[in-house]
Amino acid sequence: MKKYYVSILFFVMIFHSVGMNGQSSNLQLIKDYLIEEGMSPNDILGLQIQRESFSKSLDASNVYVIQQYNEIPIYNAIGSFVLKNGKVVSSNQKFYKNLSQIVTTTRPSILAEDAVQYVASDAGINASINLKTVQKKGNQTVVFYDENVSEEQIPVRPMYVWKDETLILTWDVSIYTLDGKHWYSTRVNALNGEVVDKTDWMTECSFDHSHVKEKSSAVIHKNSFGVHAGEYDFFMDGTYNVYPIPAIESPNHGNRVLVSNPADATASPFGWHDTDGANGAEFTTTRGNNVIASEDVNANNGIGNLADGGSNLVFDFPFDPDALVENFEDASITNLFYGNNVAHDVWYHYGFDETAGNFQFNNYGRGGSDGDEVFADAQDGSGFNNANFGTPPDGFNPRMQMFLWNPQADPSVNTFVVNGGTLGGSYTTVDNSFNPGHVDAPEFPSGLTANLALAIDDDSSADANDACSNIINAADLNGRVAVVRRGSCNFDDKVARCQAAGAVAVVVVNNVAGDPIAMGGDDGSITIPAVMIGRDDGEALIAEMSSTTINVTISDVGRNFFAEDSSFDNGIVIHEYGHGISTRLTGGANNSGCLTSCALRDIDGNCIQFTEQMGEGWSDWFALMMTIESGDTGEDSRGIGTYAAGQPTTGGGIRPFPYSTNMSINPVTYADTNNETNFSAPHGVGSVWASMIWDLAWALIERDGFDPDLYNGTGGNNLAMQLIIDGLKLQSCNPGFVDGRDAILMADEVANSGANACLIWEVFARRGLGWSASQGNSLDRTDQTEAFDIPPTSEVSCLLNVEDFEDSIFRITPNPSNGSFVINVSRAFGGSNVSIIDLNGRVVYNKEIQLDNSYNINAENLREGIYLLQIETKEGNRFTTKIAIQ
Repeated sequence: MKKYYVSILFFVMIFHSVGMNGQSSNLQLIKDYLIEEGMSPNDILGLQIQRESFSKSLDASNVYVIQQYNEIPIYNAIGSFVLKNGKVVSSNQKFYKNLSQIVTTTRPSILAEDAVQYVASDAGINASINLKTVQKKGNQTVVFYDENVSEEQIPVRPMYVWKDETLILTWDVSIYTLDGKHWYSTRVNALNGEVVDKTDWMTECSFDHSHVKEKSSAVIHKNSFGVHAGEYDFFMDGTYNVYPIPAIESPNHGNRVLVSNPADATASPFGWHDTDGANGAEFTTTRGNNVIASEDVNANNGIGNLADGGSNLVFDFPFDPDALVENFEDASITNLFYGNNVAHDVWYHYGFDETAGNFQFNNYGRGGSDGDEVFADAQDGSGFNNANFGTPPDGFNPRMQMFLWNPQADPSVNTFVVNGGTLGGSYTTVDNSFNPGHVDAPEFPSGLTANLALAIDDDSSADANDACSNIINAADLNGRVAVVRRGSCNFDDKVARCQAAGAVAVVVVNNVAGDPIAMGGDDGSITIPAVMIGRDDGEALIAEMSSTTINVTISDVGRNFFAEDSSFDNGIVIHEYGHGISTRLTGGANNSGCLTSCALRDIDGNCIQFTEQMGEGWSDWFALMMTIESGDTGEDSRGIGTYAAGQPTTGGGIRPFPYSTNMSINPVTYADTNNETNFSAPHGVGSVWASMIWDLAWALIERDGFDPDLYNGTGGNNLAMQLIIDGLKLQSCNPGFVDGRDAILMADEVANSGANACLIWEVFARRGLGWSASQGNSLDRTDQTEAFDIPPTSEVSCLLNVEDFEDSIFRITPNPSNGSFVINVSRAFGGSNVSIIDLNGRVVYNKEIQLDNSYNINAENLREGIYLLQIETKEGNRFTTKIAIQ
């Protein structure tokens, strides 16, 4: 879908205004705070509030601020602040100092149009560029559109980027590639067009073949067919035949169930099929305020076929898990629609709401930028054995692509073999989605073998080998494998022309660098196999064909044959949705680059320095938390993606280890983030983080109990869900593990006066993220140092259950206080040392005093929260108690 209506939203998202008077006041509070912390007035002069939202759980405002120089933003120079009762009570920021000395230039040498060309070239896009200007705004910000370059509009704006100890001026450009695989956010040097920094807003659910098992032969109970829609006469708000969350994770875990009226009244007050905020559904299909779920078999990223529930909104469609999934499209779309909506509604209650940047077409006047419901694509034809989620800034639609999975027939392994010659050997190809052409069927017991022939069409004004017009050498193609180039026409159109000319198969040569893609289309008359090969490999074949006969064998890639549909795997659906949550909350909803997975690339664009990125970990954790059932235990082995990977429910999933609090099942510790051999980045690294916060959830459940109510429960699982969401909001841009741990601790301090700090410390310390652990540079995954200690008593004693001073000896008045209080003693202690320590172990006040009768302490600059007051006398005695600052 080409989204022409978002251009105004682009400018709104840059400097979003939610009550200018309130923002001005809060901005001044933040500036004053930063000056007290040692920043120069000149360096904070250009600070601008991007987003502000109120957190019910924290009873405070989350404020996200970006640093600018000469009104030009600095990439990822973002501060996350919590303001409560007119004070900054939490701050995580990565601002730069001495801006005037580290800025290299203030004026670009290349135009915004040129920047798009450089970015397109870097992305391997070779199409002729014909940019249309959608809108211009001051400060040289432009929005372009070119349907041959990007699925979405192309915003371009000036931005500073830190590199080589300086801030260099760049053009910030985002392009959503036409194959739907990448949504590049790129910064190019505004002086010479060099790519300085690049991130991909599309995040993928990695499929590690080393963890794939053969399908279990165990009996799995399945509900293949539901009740027919005609049997209903009373459902008006929606009935769905789905795998219900949290009870049934996938077809391997149990039967589908008819779920009626599941929309949450708070998160989706007008139901799931509403868009106008008035009673009554606007759509009878899988389209509504939170998500548009449709098929995208032809991989065109448009709105494809939607499941239609009729006027009574009854979405009850047949599904047989043992048959070809392509025959059960409506059931797949329905489960995908349901999973996205449930994820939306559940996490809304923990703070992923409109002002925090959630995904809704209509925000119902509750703040934030609307017009960004999820585009969820079922049976997407652009990939295989994978899934992904692209998260642009607030106001732009994210896209979830759910692919088919068949671990027994990977489409990228030995599917195309050149039989002899200088180019002999196996080549990577990818199948089409319109007809898999089962060439290992009885008529082709060993695959299909034939000579190659280059197709020629009658359009001399374009590529005469793309078969986008009438083929003029049909005799050459008859009985052969036709070779055509990817061009401007539909894949199934060119394959149909080759079939009509007598070709027995088709090989399409990609016209962009990188991996081949799955070709989309819906021409049911096609009966011959068709695969795509990479550009370099394909062009080498075309060049060789001019002088040599090339004989090839094409084997079955089995795209749909016995494939599993990831839209039925609720764990994967929630995992992908979770990427949207962590991306929107880290650094604020206006930024989508705060969870960078790659810090440095080589000249060919390959990542050579991965970051200590936890995004995959949060996503796994979201999926785990929404599929806990009563009776589960922390020591249970929980694999991610077992259904899609063809494993039984007891399988290890697609991570290095299944998740479990039992360290004999999941032995990972913080040091494993350095293990590049067994823990990939970002997925393996993320699994280490997920293991830690999964332990945290179970520690809270074991203490406070489990509540099956995911929306409004009061169990330990609900507390864990709240702490993690709040931690995401509080942490810095591009956080490391220590940053993530400290953000959770701070969330607990702000919301609960640190009541859970001991437990949190003990959980993280158990897996090596203890008091002395070091994350090094969060942009480097290989420099971590683990430690298993909790805060020492000499610093903060995690003994928050310490006994208070004996009233007969010590008394603190008042307590709670605003930071000014009196220490009263019943006898003279003489020279003593007084320390105040926060729950992260930092000494925030330290003074030598004469403690003979009473002593006034003035620490009014402290943030609200619980602290430890520690008195050490000259005799070496140490006394500790808790104090509260309000």
